This record gives sequence, structure tokens and C-alpha cells, in this order.
Amino acid sequence: MKYFDDFGVMIDCSRGAVPSVAGLKRFFSAVAEMGYNVVMLYTEDTFEVENEPYFGYKRGRYSARELQELDAYARSLGLELVPFIQTLAHLASLKRWRAYRHKIFDIDDILLADEPQTYEFLENIFSSIEKNFTSRRVHLGFDEAHNIGLGKYKDLHGEVDRYALLLRHLSRVCEMARAHGFETTLIANDLFFNMNPGVFCSEDVRTFPPEITGKIPRGCQTVYWDYFATDEKRYDAMMKSSKNLAPDVWFSGGAWTWGSFAPNNKYSISRNAVALPCCIKNGVRKAFFTLWGDNGGECAYEAVLPALMHAAALADGLTETEMKQKFREITGESFEDMLALDLPNYVFGENVPVESPYFQHSMSNYAKTHLYDDPFLGTMSANLAPCDAAVYKEYAARLHALAKKSEKYSLLYENMARLCDVMEKKLLLAKKTRAAYTSGDKAALLALAEGDFAECIRLADAFYESFRAQWYAVNKTYGFEIQDARLGGLSRRLSSCRERLLAYVRGDIAEIEELCEGILPMDDTYITSWAEMISANPM
Repeated sequence: MKYFDDFGVMIDCSRGAVPSVAGLKRFFSAVAEMGYNVVMLYTEDTFEVENEPYFGYKRGRYSARELQELDAYARSLGLELVPFIQTLAHLASLKRWRAYRHKIFDIDDILLADEPQTYEFLENIFSSIEKNFTSRRVHLGFDEAHNIGLGKYKDLHGEVDRYALLLRHLSRVCEMARAHGFETTLIANDLFFNMNPGVFCSEDVRTFPPEITGKIPRGCQTVYWDYFATDEKRYDAMMKSSKNLAPDVWFSGGAWTWGSFAPNNKYSISRNAVALPCCIKNGVRKAFFTLWGDNGGECAYEAVLPALMHAAALADGLTETEMKQKFREITGESFEDMLALDLPNYVFGENVPVESPYFQHSMSNYAKTHLYDDPFLGTMSANLAPCDAAVYKEYAARLHALAKKSEKYSLLYENMARLCDVMEKKLLLAKKTRAAYTSGDKAALLALAEGDFAECIRLADAFYESFRAQWYAVNKTYGFEIQDARLGGLSRRLSSCRERLLAYVRGDIAEIEELCEGILPMDDTYITSWAEMISANPM
């Protein structure tokens, strides 16, 4: 890369979807051709560890042989495969097992620092990755452990200086990494800016006392991550502040795959177009882009190839024309065509400005929230500004056509097309149902039951089939049991509501309780959790 020494991509392998070896090889080949030289596998517990049988149990964990195969393949492409593990937080999937729950956890998903059993556990992890990766660098995580020291640790040891605890644990873990041959460690730096939950980024340049900066271990490089900022001022300040914390800084941006079925290339491009020039200006010469899989890993990682190509073009000083030509040479696809994978979330039209309130992060997950919006509860519908569901008919036609044209990525286009098919009927279904019920229009309710509801069920089942085909093409089969439950539940709930509408129209039941209760506005309009979309009851 013209401006960067290390330029990488991180693939989430821990939030339900575990990419298959074959899928990763295809993806590695594409990003290597784009000019990336680092790839990271984000594995909380999805890899095999000796002496830890419950680590990644029933989660599709990678075997030692699979990791070694991926490592060798990456090296053959000129890529360094860097392990990205968690050594402090984000280990909630382990807590379900008694083998870990009461032994090595402090609070939430945070490990119990200063506990011998914790370091015995981490020792086993380092022993595993040492054998299976040739890279001598490892990302240790360390992000978002906001409540460190406030749970079992506090019960055992009382009040403590939590920054001192964080640094003590960091020192211990870095020492273990070095003992296993890892010369360089990476950690997220958000906790050094704000130990409490909330936004840690600031437009003010920060300095740090020597009792913090002096205790960051040698060979430890910090990572400033930011997937949201829109202005240069914040990136500049945070990069300067990060250098004040520790001089060797990485930047981590986002290629948005998380929380939704559809990618958000347009949003990613708009953010990274500001961030990367700030990296260059501030002398930050190491960067990588995250493909998180929050809430099930529903979005295919290949769907953000346009955002990754755009970032690579910025890093290499390519013109837009050169970028698009290179993209076609690598993927066989038109750059503009592949941006169409974003369409399912554009309920207000694809040309809404990226800074419009209708496009913002807080309003960008319509295809999932309204797919799962309960037809009778309708809690998601309260946040939907007036729009025309017919836009989905146009999107579906375009995406179906692209699926027929594409030789390599037809499954991606077809899946988004099927999503648009069902959304044309589903987007306003709850609103239409409530309006007809409130007005006492049984004829309209009968028409909805026999028309829109029946069609929604058919189209939801068709989307399920295309989604399953896409998943199995690039992921292991593990994790899809969640999607079976969710999409199967959607189909069953639509059928249940349809049956009750018909019973009400016939006079078999006197009322539909959920439709008698009004809807309150919701303050939190950006929702990725399926459980929060479908019900107000605890899951």
C-alpha cells in the first residue's frame, strides 16, 4: 500500500456465523488482490484449545488443522493471518457452561483478573494459537470491559483502582503472549479513554498520566476503533490522543456487515472516506476494517467487498475510475452493481443523502426490524416515517436481474432480492392491520388475511430458502439453528396472526387484544437484536 505499512481486514467468526475454510479462501484471494496484507479472524471461542473441551463446544469452532490450512493459504497470497482473540471481555458464550461460569468470570462477559484459574485458562489459549498461526502478532481484544473489577472481583478484593487493575491484567497477558513467541500484541484503547459505558471518542486531544503510559507493556500497540464519526475533527483528535497514550497506533474502521441482513457499503464508504485521509495526515500507518456479525452473522461478509475496495483505493491513491476497473478485474462485478446489495434498508429511496436523518446509523436497519415486526404488536412500526413499500418491488426486480447476470455472487443478489420481495408486503403490514382493526373494517381485515398475510408467508419462506443457500455457501452449518428458529418463528407467527384475524372476522373471537392496545413511540430507533424486535417479553 502506498500510504500504509499494514492494511487489513477482520472477519467476525464468533457471532453465530463461522465462515467455512472454502469461503474464507475465496475471500482472502479477493482482498489480497485489492492490496490488503493482513487478515484477522475474530474468534472469541470458535477455535480448538487443548484441555478446554467446552471452549467453542457446539459452536463450529475451527480445528487446529483448519487454522493451519488457512494460515498457509493466507501466506501463499502474501497475507499475514493474525489471530484476534479475547483475553478480557466479550466471552459471554463461555459463561453458559458451568466449567467456566463460577471460576473465571468477574461480571457480565468479563474475565476475573488476578485469579490463577483465569491465567491457566489463557495459557491454554496461547498454547493453541502459538501452534496454529505463524504470525508473531496477536490481537488481545480488551475492548468494552466497562465493569471490570465491579463484580466477583469486588466481592473478593473490595474497591480497587480499576485502571491499575486493567494495566496489571494487561501486563500479565502480554507477558504470557511473549512467552509463547508473540512479539507484538494489539489491544483496543477505548477503556483508557472511558472506563464507563458510553461514547469514548472526543474532539478534544487527551493526555495521559505516566502511571498509565509508563505501564503499557513493550511491544503492545493500541487500536483506536471508530465506525461512526462523520467529521475530520474527531478522527484527528482521537489519533493524536491515541499517540499520547502509546506511540504505535492502529486505526480500525468498519465495513458494515453487522446487525442486519443487508450490508451498508454506502455508510462505510462515507465514514472511511474521512477517516483514512486523517490516518495519512497523522502518520497512522496501520489500519484494518472490521466485519462484525452482531446478532447472528446474517450479512454475508463478501457483501462489503465494495467498501473494502474503496478503502484500499484510498490507501493506494487510486482514482475512482482506477478503483472501479480494479474491482471488476478482481470480482467480475460492476462496482455500482454490487452496491445494490445495500438496497433492502433504503426504504426512503436509494438517493437519500448519507447525512440525512433518514439514512443515519440510527435509522438504517429497516429490512430486519420490519421483517420481524410483529403484525399485531407493531412496536417497530411506530418509528417508521411515511414511506411507500412499492420501492421494494423496484429493488427486487433489479436484484433478481443482477442475480441472473452474476457468475460469482448470484447467491448474494438473489438473497437480497428475496428479502425485498417479502418486504414489499411486510413493511406496512402491521400498520395496515391496525388501521383496519381500529376502524372496524372487517372486509379489509379479511382481504389482508387472505391476501397480504398469505403472500407474506409464501415470500418469507422463499427468503428463508435463499438465505439458507447463501449461508451454507460461505459458512459452516453451525449457527444456522438460530436462523431456523427466527425465520421459522416468523412464518409461524404470520400464520398465527392470520388465523386469529379470520376468527375475528367470522365472529369466533370478540377482539384481538394486541390490536386494542395503542403503540408508544420508541426512543431507541437503532435496533439489531432480534429478541427486541419481536416482543416486549424477555427472551
